[in-house]
Amino acid sequence: METQFCYGIDAVTNQPVEVRFTEVVSGVEPLLGKHTLNTYVAPGLIDIQINGFAGVDYCSPHASIEDIARSIHVLFSTGITRFFPTVITGSVDGMAGAIRNLAQVKAALPLEGRAMEGFHIEGPHISPEDGPRGAHPVECVRPPDTAEFDRWMDLSGGHVKMVTVSPEWPQAPHYIEHIVRAGVVAAIGHTKANTSQISDAISAGATTSTHLGNGAHAALPRHPNYIWDQLAEDRLMASFIVDGVHLPPAFLKVALRAKGIERSVFTTDAVMPAGCPPGRYKLGEVEVELHHPGDRVTLVGKDKLAGSSLRPDRGVENLMRLVGLSLMEAITMSTRNPARAGRVRARQRGLAAGERADVIQFQFDPETKHIHIDTVYLDGEKVYSAATTRAATNS
Repeated sequence: METQFCYGIDAVTNQPVEVRFTEVVSGVEPLLGKHTLNTYVAPGLIDIQINGFAGVDYCSPHASIEDIARSIHVLFSTGITRFFPTVITGSVDGMAGAIRNLAQVKAALPLEGRAMEGFHIEGPHISPEDGPRGAHPVECVRPPDTAEFDRWMDLSGGHVKMVTVSPEWPQAPHYIEHIVRAGVVAAIGHTKANTSQISDAISAGATTSTHLGNGAHAALPRHPNYIWDQLAEDRLMASFIVDGVHLPPAFLKVALRAKGIERSVFTTDAVMPAGCPPGRYKLGEVEVELHHPGDRVTLVGKDKLAGSSLRPDRGVENLMRLVGLSLMEAITMSTRNPARAGRVRARQRGLAAGERADVIQFQFDPETKHIHIDTVYLDGEKVYSAATTRAATNS
């Protein structure tokens, strides 16, 4: 591959730069003298929890190669370059089928498959209790089982990279030690675990919290409770859903101050209706509704959230609008931090020589905080161009 160049204001340093790259970044150099750049440049966005997008359910064993590829191209247009397709709690065979299908799709798609960095398995070893269980089907919740995990690894070809588990199960510490030995990130989530159970999970190797503040009881003891315990634990990173629906701005502000930007990760927790018109949809056997306005996704007939319909680029905007973060902080939470939490190789240092050439160029309005994605590169290959898309639409 020939060396390519792109120019823009570095979203982290706020300095005009030239980025040189092939499959990897070979250099990031300051532009000297006067410039008239109004384009920003940053590492490509990373999301460690996307359950589906653009009408495609990654939890379905029957999602086709063509549909998954199409949904990934929609994700490219939002600035995503790496993500963890996420399989939630289901039957033993249903989850196995979904994992097998994702592995086959990843192997069959030389371009889009690279964006599927690894698989996140959220459940089924979560709390069976209403509240912490969230929208996961109670009949499919079951205790941690190392044999089931080993089967996931076999079916996925080793692509399972993160598992969300509740420490409330007696088997949890042994299970966490087992998956960590296999190189998989152990995440705490959908839990009612007490302080000692959370501490034991961390000692066993858990390193992050899944969408902290959600998947919880509607009312909690003032103290102690499992949200404070995780917020206070410096050994845990934590992801947050920043759609303006799952978490109020006041909680987000306090949570980010507690964790610090360096331990905070943005995620969409998007589900299949994301990017679709309002209406009813099925996530596996569960019927959900995408509402408008508000873009809430709820179980039909219940006021219970079932993932989000958030676009990743809109989420970056929300970090600035709802929480008051700078562009640098919002980009860090959406690029370097998820790479660290998910152990995404060659993506943890931002725009730097030797990192994979996942690069985005975008327009940014400091007043409105609006982001418009112009160009997206994956491993140095252009996978999205707003100009090309406009030309094709107008032709």
